[in-house]
Amino acid sequence: MTERNTYRVALIGADIQLSKTPALHMREGAAHGLDYKYELVDIHARHLPESALPDLVSELEGRGFAGTNITHPFKQAVIAHLDSLSEDARMLGAVNTVVFRDGKRIGHNTDWYGFYESFQRGLPDAKRDRALLIGAGGAGVAVAHAALKLGIVHLDIFDQDKNRAIKLATDLNARFGSPRAFAVDAPADSLQHADGLIHATPVGMPAHPGIPVSPDLIEPRHWVADIVYMPLVTQLLATAASKGCRTLPGGGMTVFQAVEAFRLFCGREPDPVRMTAHFTEMCLAEGVA
Repeated sequence: MTERNTYRVALIGADIQLSKTPALHMREGAAHGLDYKYELVDIHARHLPESALPDLVSELEGRGFAGTNITHPFKQAVIAHLDSLSEDARMLGAVNTVVFRDGKRIGHNTDWYGFYESFQRGLPDAKRDRALLIGAGGAGVAVAHAALKLGIVHLDIFDQDKNRAIKLATDLNARFGSPRAFAVDAPADSLQHADGLIHATPVGMPAHPGIPVSPDLIEPRHWVADIVYMPLVTQLLATAASKGCRTLPGGGMTVFQAVEAFRLFCGREPDPVRMTAHFTEMCLAEGVA
């Protein structure tokens, strides 16, 4: 049997023209000697409503694609159009990768893995007794799942919407079978006791400048992880580093979710070091460092 050498994959979402994922995948595919093309399916660029999702999934499947990534606003909506889910996608209730195989559509979630693997490599020996997560939205849900899988014993969760933080904590405790996640009223309630801080909101991006916590709350003993990667060094990370904290930039989560998606799409073992270097190169070229 001849090994497959041609792969067509895509990303379905809204306002995704600036995504770095296609370039990450295609250069890695080329490094494996594959004919690997990655297409953006942007509903806004195509002037389509969100209700077009099932037709778009069918279109890609019909064109012989190996699969598609899924991003905002479809990570939950796509589930209704799939045949099965991986365990993590089922537990998270969100899908960012769909594999088309043997006439079936299989949903996966590689977002949580992106943070998990980045943390394991970037802060391998970080103390994990207690941490604060800021942000209980879509990214926060995946990061919180990863945090508990990383062995963080006690995870405090702060969100501007207290009910959202409570819901995430409740879901996590039910999922993992023990009370390890707790909603808090303010970052200060947690950071005086915490080993580290995980930030999962848009604060720090060019469109949302600033820092998500008062710098006074950050102590040299803390480790600080950000999921924002534009810029590569956010105000939060720069402040933490200036105090002597160990830091984890957000680019790793983006790279490792792509690493896992590449593996799922084509069954080849990607080179995360090479993909990380490529990602950094793209960010530097765009002046977002």
